[in-house]
Amino acid sequence: MFQRALASVARRTVPLLTHNILKPSITSTSWRSSGLTATGTRSFCLARHTAPLATMRPYSVLVKAQNAFSSRKLDSRFFSANSAVAQQPLGTPMPILASPSVAGWLLLSSTLVFAVIVVGGVTRLTESGLSITEWRPITGVLPPMSSEEWQVEFDKYKLTPEFKLLNHSITMDDFKRIFYMEWGHRVLGRLIGLVFVGPLAYFALRQRLSKQMITKMTGLGLLIGAQGALGWYMVKSGLDDALLESPGAVPRVSQYRLAAHLGLAFVLYAGMFGAGMAAIKDWKFANGALWSGLKGKSIQEVFANPSFRSFRRQSWVLTGLVFLTALSGAFVAGLDAGLLYNEFPLMGGRLAPPSDELMSPAYAKRSDKSDIWWRNIFENPTTVQFDHRVLAITTYLGTGALYLQTLKPAMRAALPPMVRVAAISAFGMANLQVLLGISTLLYLVPVPLAAAHQAGSVALLSAMIHLLITLRRPGMAAQLWRQKWSAAARKSS
Repeated sequence: MFQRALASVARRTVPLLTHNILKPSITSTSWRSSGLTATGTRSFCLARHTAPLATMRPYSVLVKAQNAFSSRKLDSRFFSANSAVAQQPLGTPMPILASPSVAGWLLLSSTLVFAVIVVGGVTRLTESGLSITEWRPITGVLPPMSSEEWQVEFDKYKLTPEFKLLNHSITMDDFKRIFYMEWGHRVLGRLIGLVFVGPLAYFALRQRLSKQMITKMTGLGLLIGAQGALGWYMVKSGLDDALLESPGAVPRVSQYRLAAHLGLAFVLYAGMFGAGMAAIKDWKFANGALWSGLKGKSIQEVFANPSFRSFRRQSWVLTGLVFLTALSGAFVAGLDAGLLYNEFPLMGGRLAPPSDELMSPAYAKRSDKSDIWWRNIFENPTTVQFDHRVLAITTYLGTGALYLQTLKPAMRAALPPMVRVAAISAFGMANLQVLLGISTLLYLVPVPLAAAHQAGSVALLSAMIHLLITLRRPGMAAQLWRQKWSAAARKSS
């Protein structure tokens, strides 16, 4: 009797199941969990079956379904009913999370940009940047290979204002030294393009990057190409024969173009380094690591704290100030302003030079002198050095103030441990950078110290970017994968 009742139930329920849920045209088996129901039991729906249902007996459908359910191991992402993953529509794929190999590629690229910034500084300090008078992106990879080729390049250099005004007595060996310096700088730039664009294409084709990240990284790749063109545009300003007609003119590149070239390099570095650090943090968080060392609180609680939000805003402002200070250093280098007032903290025995020296009418080019203020800010070496000092001191005091805030009990309670460590590191780097800057000034800009000072500016920017990454909320992909990891961990325990 029980068997007849069971068969009767099967005959009535299976056609309904077939009509509402199953599709006869699908021919493979898979079960998918829809999470926990309100009563705490788990519900499942049959997505596909093994054969056209019109040819199967109703009872056999239940038997096969039961066997499929008991034999299939469910994906761990469905085991948490309250997770963001479980709340996704059925069949929605997990978002792409950048892997450690992606992070390594970005950090390697940023390291090469760091190196090219330092090499570019040495190229400027050794006055080697105008030794190559042509821009050949492809054929310029190879240096001259014979004596005849070297003589051709040397003859081209002899036509430049730099040779006629400054280096008219240099020998072929002297020319080779400055040529190789500029050639190395250009080849390193090309290498950055290959190292960045090649893996970008590979990761994109292998679907290892999200669409948003592909867009951002493609933008950085385009900026690498623009940086090469901007570099040549800068060099051309130092090859202009009009310099020979200007009384007292010094053959050097435009400080405006130099600042743009350096600024774009900093943007490229910040984009690569920040993305690489974020990828590492997200990967670790997705695989169970603590967010910025946080224990006992949720991320939402931290971000809701006004003290934390205030500290985060100040960190962003200070990072912008670090960038602006480094950019002002490009004007100092472009105008050789570091060779003036080689003392600190005074300038000519006083805190600031005389006002008529800071805002000299000699730099104004308009008859009404309306451009006197901005031309002095960007073209007067005395004013440029003074501005750089003010920005550097403000940056140092800002990093010090940010560090002191981490010592307050209320702020210590609001900030995750890694944020405090990052703030200490940034202040330590600021101290080192100030010492390098003062030493460079006092010793009349020797090449090793000046190059170290430029490298220090990149290191300080790196410390501030790292601080911002520790203050950053994990990406959505990392949060979803963390939910999946947590569900799997709970299942295995």
